Amino acid sequence: MSETEIMIGGKVRLVVRPPYLKTAEPMPMLRPSDILELGDEGVVVERSPAGYWAVRFKRGAFLIESQYLEPVESHQELL
Repeated sequence: MSETEIMIGGKVRLVVRPPYLKTAEPMPMLRPSDILELGDEGVVVERSPAGYWAVRFKRGAFLIESQYLEPVESHQELL
């Protein structure tokens, strides 16, 4: 992971596909990992226990460990 930290409301990119995906719902379900592609970007919705982040992608919201994510730098940060 880069020096930039993952933050709530920040954009992240999927860099490694986990073995399965857990939906970020009140009653979570396990889904196959091929729902998301490597490089898909989403917005961090909340921090969950045990190193998980709730991330909203185009195909849904999932609980994903930080080891599978990297922060996406915005153009404003580079200026």
